[in-house]
Amino acid sequence: MLALAVLVAAGAITWVFQDWQTSLIVLAILCGVYVIAFYYRWIYIAIRTAPRDFHALYCYVKILLLTRKFTNKNWSMPDIFHDMVVKHPKKACFLFEDETWSFQQVEEYSLRASAVFKAKGIKRGDTVAVMIGNCPEMPAIWLGATRVGAVCPLINTNQTGNTLLHSITIAKCDAVVYAEEFDTAFQEISKDLSPSLKLFKFIRRPLNTSPDAVKVVESQNDFTAMLENTNPAPWTVSEGEGFNGKLLYIYTSGTTGLPKAAVISPSRMVFMASGVHYLGSLRTSDVIYCPMPLYHSAGGCITVGQAFIFGCTIALRTKFSASAYFPDCIKYNATAAHYIGEMCRYVLATKPSPTDTQHKVRTVYGNGMRPVIWPEFVKRFNIKKVVEFYGATEGNANIVNIDNKTGAIGFVSRIIPAVYPIATLKVDQETGEPIRNSKGLCQLAKPNEPGVFIGKIKPNNPSRAFLGYVDKEASDKKIVRDVFTHGDSAFISGDILMADELGYLYFLDRTGDTFRWRGENVSTTEVESAISRVADQRDAVVYGVEIPNTEGRAGMCGIVDTEGTLDLDKLAKDVAKDLPKYARPIFIRVMTSVDMTGTFKMKKVDLQKEGYNPSLVKDKLYYMDAKSDKYVPLGNEEYEKIVSGQIRL
Repeated sequence: MLALAVLVAAGAITWVFQDWQTSLIVLAILCGVYVIAFYYRWIYIAIRTAPRDFHALYCYVKILLLTRKFTNKNWSMPDIFHDMVVKHPKKACFLFEDETWSFQQVEEYSLRASAVFKAKGIKRGDTVAVMIGNCPEMPAIWLGATRVGAVCPLINTNQTGNTLLHSITIAKCDAVVYAEEFDTAFQEISKDLSPSLKLFKFIRRPLNTSPDAVKVVESQNDFTAMLENTNPAPWTVSEGEGFNGKLLYIYTSGTTGLPKAAVISPSRMVFMASGVHYLGSLRTSDVIYCPMPLYHSAGGCITVGQAFIFGCTIALRTKFSASAYFPDCIKYNATAAHYIGEMCRYVLATKPSPTDTQHKVRTVYGNGMRPVIWPEFVKRFNIKKVVEFYGATEGNANIVNIDNKTGAIGFVSRIIPAVYPIATLKVDQETGEPIRNSKGLCQLAKPNEPGVFIGKIKPNNPSRAFLGYVDKEASDKKIVRDVFTHGDSAFISGDILMADELGYLYFLDRTGDTFRWRGENVSTTEVESAISRVADQRDAVVYGVEIPNTEGRAGMCGIVDTEGTLDLDKLAKDVAKDLPKYARPIFIRVMTSVDMTGTFKMKKVDLQKEGYNPSLVKDKLYYMDAKSDKYVPLGNEEYEKIVSGQIRL
């Protein structure tokens, strides 16, 4: 206010002693000096980020227009896909092994599935789970089920026992279509399944639909034989709940606890897929390589969505193979490829080969590429653009790195922040609770300050609605209220991000994964990245463990060493160069393998429960000897001394 008063006074004085024209000139000059003096940094940031922000805004408008188009038509996914079939029926929709499935073939298969489901009494509002590995039939079957109005949970193909039973039960399934290789898994839980549950076994083979073929149903639940014996249903508009209704249930990866079924609507699938398509500069002519499991949102919604919504061709692989990643891209003439989690690190760890640069892939997209390997990956495999995106399956907020900024997972605008319905809030990193001001409202994290990522909820806007989980209680835990005004709400991700001065966002950790040791916060992600790098890209999983009568949690690291070649002395020296003392693991567990989720995230809950107790852990254990700064073996005797305080760490 004082500066403004000085400006006005200077203009008035000039007017009195000169004339009004000179006064205006002086005032304009002084205003320019004032703006430059006090807002030069904002001007610099605006100039640097305006092209990024307005390009993203342009893409966001395209997403909203696409969403409005489907909202007005109230199309479900089978209807959206049919639009692509009409446009190019003969174009390849899926490439798989040596097979090519056209858009027309995929729809015909789905129409057969629709006819079978109808004949078996499946109707609108029923729940039909699908547990089939990667193949063109998998999305075609759920497309057929949703056409008759069913909702389709996509079950993780690694599930067995109680976890599988839980996934079927929590979704209140009326039927399950499962691949024959999971027959044993279903037999094991058969006594606990509801007698009314309809089980259909899918056996993958070319359909024998010739009029002269002998059509015999091999068994009562042979789904493939049913398809062979049933003519495709005539195409009709989907009988489901429409664009904003339930389409799929996608189960969370299960890094903690039992899987939760996240609700995916056609609008949510369109928003996720179109965000990556437009912001990631994908093209309808692209052939996209996807070794991702189709039961997860990354492969099953974002990448399959590129075919169903935009008409791209998707090359599928049954299971990810690091050595086959780029050779497969060459085989299918892929121009884009999907990655997730630790995939890129595994691919980078393969031996250099001519296939590293013989492919046509210009863009890779996904989430979870570690910043430390990013430059090396791009250079070795000659990748023009990395489109790193971020978003929770159950959430309502997605962000995308649109301009190749190394390590960034997206951005928040510094010049038009209100346009983008995302933010990072100040948060207690131990409890995960937002820090509130005197009015009881949340506070925005400042540049270079860690904060929890949120997506503002607007129930009447399909792209901003929060559908959550099937379990309402679990959904309520992901909502934070009274965010910026009393009465508003937002989806809280539980992920700690940090935005730099230009608004680029970087993933730090999940709340709960960060732990305190020696009065400092330790990021498990940072430590895992450093150890993996110095240990020749071995899998490394870091977590905090309690030591009796000691404040905080000590760092413990499980390292995979299948060949027994890990040099712990070298590891200790190398880690000391990369990490501050408080962040270096106190305990080491040398393992032959580590459990991974279907999206290549390492599970750590069970490891954390077992801790460093030799009576519970069968792997070799070591601890950091404070005197020698070396890792030494940890047996029952050493364990008792650590617990009793005789060995100080």
